Amino acid sequence: MSIRSLTSAAMLAALACTALPAVSAAQERPTYGPRLEGFDYPFKTEVFNLDSQRQKLEMVFMDIAAENPNGRTVVLLHGKNFCGATWEGTIGQLSNAGYRVIAPDQVGFCKSSKPTGYQFSFHQLAENTKALLESRGIDKATVIGHSMGGMLATRFALMYPETTEKMVLVNPIGLEDWKAKGVPYQTIEAAFEGEKKTSFDSIKTYQQKFYYSGEWKPDYDKWVEMGAGMYLGEGGDQVAWNQALTSDMVFTQPVVHEFAQVKVPTLLMIGMTDKTAPGANRAPEEIASTLGDYTQLGKDAAKDIPGAKLVEFEDLGHSPQIQAPERFHEALLEGLKES
Repeated sequence: MSIRSLTSAAMLAALACTALPAVSAAQERPTYGPRLEGFDYPFKTEVFNLDSQRQKLEMVFMDIAAENPNGRTVVLLHGKNFCGATWEGTIGQLSNAGYRVIAPDQVGFCKSSKPTGYQFSFHQLAENTKALLESRGIDKATVIGHSMGGMLATRFALMYPETTEKMVLVNPIGLEDWKAKGVPYQTIEAAFEGEKKTSFDSIKTYQQKFYYSGEWKPDYDKWVEMGAGMYLGEGGDQVAWNQALTSDMVFTQPVVHEFAQVKVPTLLMIGMTDKTAPGANRAPEEIASTLGDYTQLGKDAAKDIPGAKLVEFEDLGHSPQIQAPERFHEALLEGLKES
């Protein structure tokens, strides 16, 4: 396994063969390549090469050093509908506070490889992330996971407690087992057909409802365009297929039943207007109406995870770090100081 910069001649040559940001006359929205080619990240990106499941794959990541380091490292784990770049504001706050920050795009997401066939599992993604940290000489870090990244952070902490200094879960999904609660299974083929219908408008409608408490600011458009642009580009089917594969992972690999086994200090940060519940749209109404109740899910998780501390934001949704960055980061930095 090796590291190379995205600015290498090989990568420049590859980018030359892909479409740069373009504005469709009909959509008037930017389009990006299947690996988010053309979308600029807020900090320098690098590539971690790994051999996994008989394939040569690439994880793109950012490694941001603090000007006045405090000797601690934070790993930021993105959600399913997010990328490493979405942590832009959090990276700045953590870096200013002295933390070294590692923000990877997981295999199957954003700027990283999107294999046609891959056995996606949180175990595998945790192992990939651990290998990345080892390649950077990091043997201890705080892991912060948002949304699906919260499921990954939990799996990482369960697999590598000696590496995990602290775990922070920001509106994680997986605080309930949707399958066990009666949500019907969806085949990957059906998920793929659904993913292919993704558009800027469908993403915005969903995010406004769940992520931002029904409100919207122009600043949020950037993150909608980031996701929608990959679907609109020539590699849209490749993006949709990987999203379908990872949807299956999210639905079939719950972590909630293992919360009692977590052995690391844990901070839960919960926006309470969130109602995110993957699969609720295909469940009977009597089941769907009970899902995604973060006013209770956060409290239940805090009880189940030994010694966990809970911070609740009464008026915030699924993405408190974007919706109210000052409040969120103040609470985060205070939480990271505590042992």
